[in-house]
Amino acid sequence: MPELLVSFVIAAAVAAVIAGPLLRSLADGGFTVTNYRGVPLPCPLGLLFPAALSVAFVPLCAAVVLGADPEVLALSGFVFPVLVSVLGLADDAFSSASRGLRGHLRATLRGEFSTGALKAVGIAGLALGTTYGAYGDDDARWLASALVLTLATNLFNLVDLRPGRAVKAYLLVVAGCAVLAWDEALLQGMSTFTAVVVVCGLFDLRERGMLGDTGSNAIGAAAGVWLVGTLDSTSGLLLAAAVLLALTAYGEFRSISAFVERTPGFRHLDSLGRVHRA
Repeated sequence: MPELLVSFVIAAAVAAVIAGPLLRSLADGGFTVTNYRGVPLPCPLGLLFPAALSVAFVPLCAAVVLGADPEVLALSGFVFPVLVSVLGLADDAFSSASRGLRGHLRATLRGEFSTGALKAVGIAGLALGTTYGAYGDDDARWLASALVLTLATNLFNLVDLRPGRAVKAYLLVVAGCAVLAWDEALLQGMSTFTAVVVVCGLFDLRERGMLGDTGSNAIGAAAGVWLVGTLDSTSGLLLAAAVLLALTAYGEFRSISAFVERTPGFRHLDSLGRVHRA
């Protein structure tokens, strides 16, 4: 547990130092997106994930040299989310007018280049590749794990329509997984990423910046890692995939925001800590 706290604190401190200059640089460069209230905000704040996590390895390595447990350098949890954030960045930078899986599919069928379609296929490829090493000898578990990672990554993109919503959903997944099956190795592997999520969430919630696909996809990918690391059976993974698929279908055809805003418990949690309430 001490090494978990060390890696969390170091990653959070690095993210907090980088976040302000990153947002100013985005704003100065004209990289802004209009939010749900019509206010232009620096985007993508999600760049904080690859930036902070890579820079954090300098003090983490220094801590090991000075005698800290090498486990503070645990990598397993955030490799997939960081790789996914690169695909999200491409979508933020070069996306067309197409929105949602159906929109990207229609654009692709018309012969257009769709960064959303590229991202969807790329995420599936990364999910298959990163889970093969752990579950490749069990085809059913391997495919179920990859499906959970892919669906969770996409779902959080649909969820991220209000400040702080994706981060709160991620923390709920973390809490649920910790209660379901306490796994210290998973906690250690995800501690640095979760630290950056918390810092990123504070800026997102206060409308200092927008996550963009770079951030929401990375957070969704990390939520998928938690689910795959916690669920120890193929049937459990398939059940999780079914739930994620149902939520994704709902988000494609209906409004998740409308559901949240008309449901008292969800509405309160969604608005908690937000500067401007919908």
